[in-house]
Amino acid sequence: MSPAALLANIPLFQALGPDDRERLSRSIKRQVVHKGTVLFQKGEPGTTLYVIITGKIKIILPSSLGEEMVLAVFSGGDFFGEMALLDGMPRSADAVALEDAELLMLDQADFVSFLQNNPGAIQAILRSLSLRLRKTDDLLQDTCFLNVSGRLAKKLVELVEEHGTRQDNEAVFDLSLTQADLARMVGASRESVNKELRTLREKGLITIEGRSFTIHNMERLRRRIK
Repeated sequence: MSPAALLANIPLFQALGPDDRERLSRSIKRQVVHKGTVLFQKGEPGTTLYVIITGKIKIILPSSLGEEMVLAVFSGGDFFGEMALLDGMPRSADAVALEDAELLMLDQADFVSFLQNNPGAIQAILRSLSLRLRKTDDLLQDTCFLNVSGRLAKKLVELVEEHGTRQDNEAVFDLSLTQADLARMVGASRESVNKELRTLREKGLITIEGRSFTIHNMERLRRRIK
């Protein structure tokens, strides 16, 4: 598929006409990365916007003690790395390939030119930034007011909604997430998350096979968010 055709399938660029997509595609580079590849790290200069064609990328916030928190997992059609391009500040987090991925890359000068000529793209980015800020607020609120069981249940529901498929009251999602990753996503220790996952399995709510999570009863899982 040509770069211009790829752009037509990505929400950020769908408002463009065929000629604009063709012009923009000449500025875009494609990159294939393998699982575990670090695309950028917190504190580095930000010079590139990334758009995911296939695969998944996790955004993590590292600490000076070597710990990390998983802030988000992005998949096909999502974009990331725009904050440093917009405010001129260093990268605010790390971006790491959660699995093999194919990406489009747009350099800062081309990105700014693209925004100046496309008000619809500015609105799309503002909506994205607003949504990500709301998710950060939700995470802080959950950490303060939900116990580990509730935070894990809520995160599993979110992962289904963002990356899974549903059939009636069951759902499945496949992610290269370790239990340590899940713990970082909910702000808990790996031991406590392991204990909660074991409880969910014993209650017949979930099955985990490799990287595949099957939720057998979404309504019962939602009721644990308290």
